[in-house]
Amino acid sequence: MKPIHALVPMAHVFDIHKSIAFYRDMLGFAVRGTVENHGRTVWASLESGLAQLMLAAASGPVPLEDQAILFYLYSNDVHTLHRDLITRGLTDGGRYCGTNPPNSDGRCVVFEPTYPPYMPEGEIRVADPDGYCLLIGQSG
Repeated sequence: MKPIHALVPMAHVFDIHKSIAFYRDMLGFAVRGTVENHGRTVWASLESGLAQLMLAAASGPVPLEDQAILFYLYSNDVHTLHRDLITRGLTDGGRYCGTNPPNSDGRCVVFEPTYPPYMPEGEIRVADPDGYCLLIGQSG
C-alpha cells in the first residue's frame, strides 16, 4: 500500500475571485467547490482534467520574493495556448530573460515558448495574478 495517493497544491492568493477567473477563463479550470466565511470566499477547489489546484485567501498581497514554488502544467499544444492567452488579454512578455519579477505591476504575463532539454517540444512561462510562476510544457 502506498501511503500517499494524491497531491493537490494550495496557493495563497490576494484576490481569490480574480485568481478563480484567471484559472477558469485563461486555463480552462472549473470550480469544484468554495468555502465562504462571513460572506467572503476564503477557499476554492479548481480542476481541469487530472490537474487540481486549491486557492486560499491571503490576508494581503503575497510578496513575489516569498513565492518559493512554481506550478508545472501540461498542455497538448503550448504554441496555440500561447497565442490564445495573448488574444484573451494576457500581456505578451516576449522572451523571458530571468530578470525582474514578470508581473511586479500585477499584470498577468505569458512569455514566448522555450525549448529546454527536458521539454524539447516547448514550454511557456506564465505569471498569474499573484505572480506565481506557471510553466506549461507540451505533452504528447
